Amino acid sequence: MTKYTNVVRFLAKEGCEQDLEEVFSGAEQWPGLVLHVLAKTGERSYVSYGLWESEESMVSARPSMIALLDAARIFLDEISPELGVTDPVSGSVVFEFMK
Repeated sequence: MTKYTNVVRFLAKEGCEQDLEEVFSGAEQWPGLVLHVLAKTGERSYVSYGLWESEESMVSARPSMIALLDAARIFLDEISPELGVTDPVSGSVVFEFMK
């Protein structure tokens, strides 16, 4: 069975980094989620990364993932007019290495 992954990039409003991190640290453990990471990739930029057992488990959790982002939206700045406040992508895992 092919694993799936989703990544969402976003930008915290100035001074809201801790609030944003608290929303994500309280996220539920969704069925089929193998790994969930929130990474700070710059002064105010973040990515949320999920690794899933299957595409079906990721799709089933999508409403809950959107609800998590909705709870964090008040702490997010617009990335660009074209993207809005989030830049999500997902797809099948083609390579995996875990130590």
